[in-house]
Amino acid sequence: MPFIPLSFVVALLLLILFVTVLRAGDDNNSRNVPFLALILLSSFQAFLSGLRWGYGILEVMYIAPVGAALVPPLVYCGVAKLVRKNGSSRRLSLGLHAIPAVAIAIVLLMAEWRGAVDVLLPAIFIGYAGAILHLMRSGPDALRRTPFESAAPVYRALVFAALALLLSAALDLFVFLDFSWTQGRHAPVMVAIGNLIALIILSIAAAVAVQGSEPTEIETVTPNIDDVGDKETLAAVQVLMETKRSYRDPDLNLDRLARKAIIPARQISTAINRATGKNVSQYVNEFRVAEACRLLTETERSVTEVMLEVGFQTKSNFNREFRRVTDMTPVEWRQSRAKRA
Repeated sequence: MPFIPLSFVVALLLLILFVTVLRAGDDNNSRNVPFLALILLSSFQAFLSGLRWGYGILEVMYIAPVGAALVPPLVYCGVAKLVRKNGSSRRLSLGLHAIPAVAIAIVLLMAEWRGAVDVLLPAIFIGYAGAILHLMRSGPDALRRTPFESAAPVYRALVFAALALLLSAALDLFVFLDFSWTQGRHAPVMVAIGNLIALIILSIAAAVAVQGSEPTEIETVTPNIDDVGDKETLAAVQVLMETKRSYRDPDLNLDRLARKAIIPARQISTAINRATGKNVSQYVNEFRVAEACRLLTETERSVTEVMLEVGFQTKSNFNREFRRVTDMTPVEWRQSRAKRA
């Protein structure tokens, strides 16, 4: 029976994951292209790893580090797509993110500097992990283009992805030390573990690509309200929530809310945080939960129907937010109100 390296299995799983995520996207505009590219690249990297450690093909050592240097920039660009609006400098920014891979390629061409790759790669991973954590420093509100329903889980996933990059950098350092101390006796096992870690990272990235995308909108509104105090800002948002019931929009996010209120997104985020001590997604979801409580009490609609009516799309998010606000599940809430009646 032919030997099949674990890395080949990982590569196949990543290809399946890529197809799954690609099919889950609503359209080309809403797909997170950097994360999709990351899955394909990682599948290719896993294949190269199988050739190197499964069949002893040493030539891949000149290709794999270049691909590895592209992984952190792709993670960063995927995160930035959820955080920032498209700008005129986007092409320049993407070009700058290719510099690490170019640097690694140049180093590999200079045989006397090959040992520097073992230092450069962990530095690249650590640097981009720090940059991602910096982007996410304001919490779920940093995800201005992510629907409020999924802001909290997406935020946790991205922070975990950054920490996984740090873990991957640590693994690279351990492999380097293993070659220095034991001539690479434990390196194959370490690399196999690294592939499994990469699969976890990419699974998270895929979830972000599916859940954290915003349909592209043609209409844009330039904010024209300046120097509005927190009280006035909060009042304007409450009008949207209470009168127009904007929270029912399942794709509502901070950017979209800012366009509806004609108030800068940062101003809304700051006002809600200072006035309520909550982030915007928690604030909006509390309006959703409040209406869900009313519908569960006053109507015979199923929990799923109520969930969809108030703006949630998944039971996991609905149950989590409902319990956060009421300390009960939706079913427990309905039962408790039925007993009182």
